[in-house]
Amino acid sequence: MIRVLNVYYPTRTVFLLLGEAIITVGCFLMATVLVLGSDAYIALNYEYGLPKLACLTLLTILFSYYFDLYEPQLLLDRREIYFRVLFVVGLLCLATSGLIFLLPNVGMAPNIFPLGFLFLTIALLLWRRTFDWVLSKKVFCERVYVLGGGDYALSVAQVISERKDLGMRIIGGDGLSSEKNARRRNAIDALSKFDLFQPSVDRVIIAMEDRRGELPVQELLALRFKGVAIEEAGGFLERLSGKIQLDGLRPSSFLFTEGFRVRPSQQLTRRIASFLVAALGLLLFLPFFPFVALAVRLSSSGPLFFRQTRIGMNGKTFSVYKFRSMVQDAEASGAKWATRNDPRITSFGHFMRKTRIDEIPQLWNVLRGDMGLVGPRPERPEFVPWLAEQLPFYDLRHMIRPGLTGWAQVRFKYGATLEDSREKLEYDLYYIKHMSLGLDLMIMFETIKTIVRRRGAQ
Repeated sequence: MIRVLNVYYPTRTVFLLLGEAIITVGCFLMATVLVLGSDAYIALNYEYGLPKLACLTLLTILFSYYFDLYEPQLLLDRREIYFRVLFVVGLLCLATSGLIFLLPNVGMAPNIFPLGFLFLTIALLLWRRTFDWVLSKKVFCERVYVLGGGDYALSVAQVISERKDLGMRIIGGDGLSSEKNARRRNAIDALSKFDLFQPSVDRVIIAMEDRRGELPVQELLALRFKGVAIEEAGGFLERLSGKIQLDGLRPSSFLFTEGFRVRPSQQLTRRIASFLVAALGLLLFLPFFPFVALAVRLSSSGPLFFRQTRIGMNGKTFSVYKFRSMVQDAEASGAKWATRNDPRITSFGHFMRKTRIDEIPQLWNVLRGDMGLVGPRPERPEFVPWLAEQLPFYDLRHMIRPGLTGWAQVRFKYGATLEDSREKLEYDLYYIKHMSLGLDLMIMFETIKTIVRRRGAQ
């Protein structure tokens, strides 16, 4: 897997993206040469042809990204992938036509764009088909052996089997045994069958629930020195899922592993960036404020703003502000999470929640320093004691400033159950471990995608 801004992507996905970037450039270069002939050199070098091609390539990748074409685990139907490729090219045609209409100077010679888009459509469909066919062959799959038994090992094997984009193929496991010495013998026998001169395995994932006195160290070292990758299941699942599994997590994990360290300079940089973006966001929103205020008033009677108490950094409470999206006195019977099709939400409230407009007043909390732009979402004090009792390491969320958006918000659906809160905590712990300005930028980018696609909110 390849690490980009503290997020890991399958090598195949990166290869797919780079291939489509090269194809886009190649298609429009070919169209330029066919239309202009020997004058193509002049158009590309003296009429800003190359920057225009770069912009087209960037737009192609961006549109494909926004429609999940680089997340094949979400698109299991090949016809759906082809349909989205056609949709992306069509959207690219519309965007380019609109841009040329508004700014005629950004255009190129007649027929270059139509011919280029024709080539691009055919090439992308062929590329996707060829890519799937070639990489479905076993020779291109990494051979993986899962060392361990029980539910933990089975969960690792299941994840690998479901994620075809990983390019991994499970070739075996050492089985189950209730007796300690038998488990160790099984592990040694399983690893000893691999030829050390030409190992028939590429990666061994250790998914043993209890490794004390059971780990076949010598056999694993022998394989490692022959080029076989050896890794723990916890680290593998963390990179793959973007979250830290709570099962088996120990306090020492926060002390001795890389991450979980916030430098003062990093905090200062993030605070300055959050302040500037929040101030700019409030200024840009001011012209739209009267229209939102009027719509809130017309949707139901009651105040314009809704104020709630939340738990912030170091467990301190603060008041968070939102545009009111529910009917007045929605919590007269007590605090509770919003649910799908919640009858308390007004008609305009549904729109605000989907587009996150109701969250805009929280930019004031960002200015005040109660929150940052990115971080774990602050929870209500009515729920925190119960969640801290039910979920291990829950209070670690309060070690950093909460955020307007977060890693859990862009990677997971809206949650209203204990299990949902558990999974969101696993995403929050991943963010706290890998926190960086680069990851913050990626989360902001993903947040825009979430808003455009109307995902996540209830």
